[in-house]
Amino acid sequence: MTATTAVTRLEFDTDGGLGVTARLGLVVLENDQTIEAEVAALCPDGVAAFVTRISMDDRITPEALRAMEERIPAAARLLPSTLGLDAVGYGCTSAATLIGEERVAAAVRQAHPDVPNTNPISAVRAALSALGARRIAVVTPYSAEVTSGVVDLLAEDGLDVAVVGSFLEESDSVVARITEAAVADGVRRVVAEATAAGGPVDAVFVSCTSLRVVGVAGELEAELDAAVVSSNLAFAWHLLRLAGVDGPLPGPGRLQSRPLP
Repeated sequence: MTATTAVTRLEFDTDGGLGVTARLGLVVLENDQTIEAEVAALCPDGVAAFVTRISMDDRITPEALRAMEERIPAAARLLPSTLGLDAVGYGCTSAATLIGEERVAAAVRQAHPDVPNTNPISAVRAALSALGARRIAVVTPYSAEVTSGVVDLLAEDGLDVAVVGSFLEESDSVVARITEAAVADGVRRVVAEATAAGGPVDAVFVSCTSLRVVGVAGELEAELDAAVVSSNLAFAWHLLRLAGVDGPLPGPGRLQSRPLP
């Protein structure tokens, strides 16, 4: 186009844009390949999720997880206030556990002081309470040390953690490629061990936003007669409830019909 090219001004109208029902903001780990797709699948029509990334080593160690705390405010600020967000979530289960839920919430509030915020471990605690779960089994991909931090926090809520299983994989990129079938087999195994050791469980918690669970959760619940709560299922549910989205939600599982406890 030359300097003399004439440009016709076109008329336009505006509307509410995407997310007329609710707008969610997600702070996602740079290597996470799962959370965006699963959260999007769990959002009803009229809800939009806007995403930014936070730098994080691919190797999931306690040191790397805790080091993210100082980077959370800057990452959250990349979700501008002009989006009109109704809820904001920091998307790492293990880091929120090790850093501490209140410290994570305070870091997010530096960027969005007036917006409700959550993280997967806070969401899972709320979800298990909403389901009335007391005896549970846990599946994680983490090292024994990181897994212990998650299990200890759940035990503080008075939950009976009957059996814990882990893939013991520290690479987040590898965790994202663990098949849903492998996750389902892991869930079946911990439920079988828990049942043999002391009776049925109320729920299974599958920890880590990188693990793919949404596609098999409904089938597993029907098969095992226990609620299946993954980090992403709980995270999406909690964000939507905090954003004021009531009633049954799309997606599998008993949790989707539950209100906040």
